[in-house]
Amino acid sequence: MSDPGPLVGTAWLEEHLDDPLLRVVDIRGYVRKRMVGEGRQEAEYLGAREEYERSHVPGAVYVDWTRDITDPDDPVPVQVAPPERFAEAMASRGIGDETRVVVYDHAGGQFATRLWWALVYYGHDAVSVLDGGWNRWVAEGRPTTREVPRPARASFTPRPRPAWRKQAEEVLGLSRSGEALILDARDAGQYAGDVARGQGRAGRIPGAAHLHADSLLDPERGGFLPLEELERRLREAGVPEDRDAPVVAYCNGGVAATVPLFVLHRLGYRNLSNYDGSWNEWGVREELPAER
Repeated sequence: MSDPGPLVGTAWLEEHLDDPLLRVVDIRGYVRKRMVGEGRQEAEYLGAREEYERSHVPGAVYVDWTRDITDPDDPVPVQVAPPERFAEAMASRGIGDETRVVVYDHAGGQFATRLWWALVYYGHDAVSVLDGGWNRWVAEGRPTTREVPRPARASFTPRPRPAWRKQAEEVLGLSRSGEALILDARDAGQYAGDVARGQGRAGRIPGAAHLHADSLLDPERGGFLPLEELERRLREAGVPEDRDAPVVAYCNGGVAATVPLFVLHRLGYRNLSNYDGSWNEWGVREELPAER
């Protein structure tokens, strides 16, 4: 099938639901946050399989972002699954090397872009995010079902692209040298050091610029803001116009960080990386510097 690009609309998806080369993935989930006093926040990572089982896009398979594509042996939460585990998660859902994937979450945000990034990291470029996600699909009265598909097993070959995923020591070197723009995709309170999540320190990676992932999404309709507005917000955050400029994004667990990476990719940036460990790792490693 033809390449629709990294972002597809609901009308396009409805037109192509019966295409045998297409696999739709429902990756709805949550990060439930609560303040526990003294500027400290706790967060619970949750999938939404029960919601999927009640209703989903016809033909969609479900992926739990907290379990199915993560590494249970990594002490840092929700790190991307190693190659064999990730390949099994895809193959068992009928996603093979020739499959076009369209992924959605509730509003077309960080969980959908997380799977977009993970697939691209593992060498699978035929993946798109559904703009506006499940919420827009339902609001427009498009078809839904409770039927859970049983796709035939496929063959997925992981081909990791190391440049797409940074380790802490690499980010430390870039922070010291200034050779890449480091983007903090967390909210303003965490970036400023007024709020600390979990057991880690408050603060940010030294030299990091701020671009909250939610600021790139339409607060009313879900999905992404128009490209012109996205470009403006990138400039405000200090992202250079040079599409070859290296950019590393981080958040708490490498999930919200994929939202600005997805936007940058759509706009033609070619030197992008996700610090997957993000503040979940950096914040508890006392030997790594932090600023406020």
